[in-house]
Amino acid sequence: MADRLTQLQDAVNQQAENFCNSIGVLQQVAPPSKFPDRNGSSSNGQNGPQEDYTMTFAALIARCAKDIDFLIESLPSEDSSTELQLASLRRLEQENNDAALKLKEVIGRGEALLDRIQGALSDISQTQLDMQKLESEPSTPTTSTQSLL
Repeated sequence: MADRLTQLQDAVNQQAENFCNSIGVLQQVAPPSKFPDRNGSSSNGQNGPQEDYTMTFAALIARCAKDIDFLIESLPSEDSSTELQLASLRRLEQENNDAALKLKEVIGRGEALLDRIQGALSDISQTQLDMQKLESEPSTPTTSTQSLL
């Protein structure tokens, strides 16, 4: 909820900035007021090219207002009482416990499989060592092969 409140505060700050900027730009580009001089005639100020700042700032302010409305709607209502929150927390805690049990079961199966694999690798390496010993021993003719010669 704090995250939503922070977003809402940021949006309100942005809206205030939009208002201040729009007033500043409108003051900057506003045509000067006409004051009668001593002779009774009005002095005309020079009007530079004006862009349509009104529509730009109106769109910015309207979009920011929609964002603020959306953030306000996403905040938890007063209807979500402490009891409802506690019930939700209990449900989440139960789901967490169930997931922990499943994880322990999977870990147990994984460890059993690891033991089997390590046993098979040990058997393979022992067999390879035995084969290397047999290959490295000098072959001595057996008595049955000597009698044939």
